[in-house]
Amino acid sequence: MSEPKKGWFQRLTAGLSRTSKAMGEQITQTFVQKAPLDQARLEELEEMLIEADLGPHSAARITERFAAEKFGKDVDEAEIKEALAEAIGDELAARVGAFDPLSGPRPYIVLFIGVNGSGKTTTLGKIAADLTSRGAKVMIVAGDTFRAAAVEQLKVWADRAKADFESRPTGSDAAALAFDSVEKAKAQGYDVVLIDTAGRLQNKQGLMDELLKIIRVIKRLDPDAPHETLLVLDATVGRNALAQENIFGNQIGVSGIVMTKLDGTARGGVLVPVAQASDSPIKLIGVGEGIDDLQPFDPRAFARSVVGLSEVPQ
Repeated sequence: MSEPKKGWFQRLTAGLSRTSKAMGEQITQTFVQKAPLDQARLEELEEMLIEADLGPHSAARITERFAAEKFGKDVDEAEIKEALAEAIGDELAARVGAFDPLSGPRPYIVLFIGVNGSGKTTTLGKIAADLTSRGAKVMIVAGDTFRAAAVEQLKVWADRAKADFESRPTGSDAAALAFDSVEKAKAQGYDVVLIDTAGRLQNKQGLMDELLKIIRVIKRLDPDAPHETLLVLDATVGRNALAQENIFGNQIGVSGIVMTKLDGTARGGVLVPVAQASDSPIKLIGVGEGIDDLQPFDPRAFARSVVGLSEVPQ
């Protein structure tokens, strides 16, 4: 996607307000007044980070960093938030990836995977709208052929984004649809093809087999495709997002993660252990329903928003 638009930090801060409020209240309780940082307060800090779903490993590393820099020194709430934002940003700095489908081959093929309800369809639609607004010729493929509602929702997004739309009747072979759509896109000069997929974890192996089949047939037309496989995760499921990343990451070649619905949870910190556990970088995050509420991941902006601080200093 394009660079974060003006006002994104404000939307990010508003979207993460439930997380920052919960974390801020705990910081206030622990560091209500300027006093030396001792072992008891360090333990409270580590427990707070774990409760915010940052994960035990990241919480331990951040706490160790605090101990090394601040132990025995007087610290207050403002200093803790600044130091915490810096530490979280450092945890995430190496876990960032760029998503730029207009810089690659034509057509640039993007596969969207993830469980039903994770926000795949909405994410795809927002990306389509961003691309068409920049003049790209975009095809949307409704590869979740088992859910009529998913196809209908995607058609609404295609119309909204002024993107072309490919679908088949309910129960059709998703791989055949993907093959025919990519073949058409190559013949007709499309810039980007965005392919939605099913997310029925009730039959996990059946789903994985279907996704792998889609990838195999696309590779017959372009050995390098799909050029992106984005795993869409819902932040509101908390640490269950880690299990989903493990399921998809172990069997499908995920190139990047999109974390959605960060505005719907008080535990937006779950992005940290997901980023640490995954072999794939965080590429996009979402904090609302609007098209502009999905933007490239900026670890420093995220870290400052999640603890309730102002915009990243220049």
